[in-house]
Amino acid sequence: MSAPTDLDVNAALRERYGAAAPQLSDPALLGSEMLATMLRHRSVRRFTGRPVGPETITALVAAAQSAATSSNNQVWSVVEVRDDAARQRLVAQAGASAFVAEAPVVLLFVADWARASAIAGGRGEADEAAEYLESTLVGFVDAALAAQNAVVAAESLGLGTCYLGSLRNDPAAAATLAGLPARAVVAFGVALGWPHPDETAGVKPRLAPDVVHSLETYRPVSPRDIEAYESTLAAYNATQGRPSGWIRQIVARVRDIRGLHGRERMREWLTDRGLPSR
Repeated sequence: MSAPTDLDVNAALRERYGAAAPQLSDPALLGSEMLATMLRHRSVRRFTGRPVGPETITALVAAAQSAATSSNNQVWSVVEVRDDAARQRLVAQAGASAFVAEAPVVLLFVADWARASAIAGGRGEADEAAEYLESTLVGFVDAALAAQNAVVAAESLGLGTCYLGSLRNDPAAAATLAGLPARAVVAFGVALGWPHPDETAGVKPRLAPDVVHSLETYRPVSPRDIEAYESTLAAYNATQGRPSGWIRQIVARVRDIRGLHGRERMREWLTDRGLPSR
């Protein structure tokens, strides 16, 4: 990959934020290939038939393991799924998005206290602390940090990625398909492959930086901020043939239990997986 020009980083910022984009001038920032890669992130759901080699996955897992991990406990794991039938089962049985069946590789990132529990059990010790909410949070945070490292590494190589929160639609089925023991749960997946030339997804606009970035103390969002983003996202969605309405989407998500789409049972599911989060 060639090094970006000064214009590349600022152009990527404009693509991400539209009129709200900051303008950078620091040569170190403008010359950062990694920053340019991260700013151009997009979710890819169409892939070519070009295989993703095992050595590439080895490198991505190493990148994932290089992420921060709470107290070096490393309470996450990843299950690589390549088999066609297995990917189809993720769709049919675990609620994964339909395009997962066509992705060359799916990485299942696991919040994993099973390994720590096994180590404790092997020494005749209890594992009671794994049952508390803090432990569940640490497992999910560790998995997310690891996955993001892998995604950034993959995209730096030209691969396309898409996170799969849909695998939490049926945690029991996902755990069964991944062969997980108790005290482990699939947090999410990542579909991975070489982007298809006909993939139309672009760089989706985000809220303006100063909406999410406060200095010293939290700044509540203003109606003006939200209306500006609603307009920006509507323009992008029009290019994708999607309906606009981010405000409507957020309100529907928080208004009542229907916004959880069945995931209000998550504590019950986690309890069944040996992570009661008490």
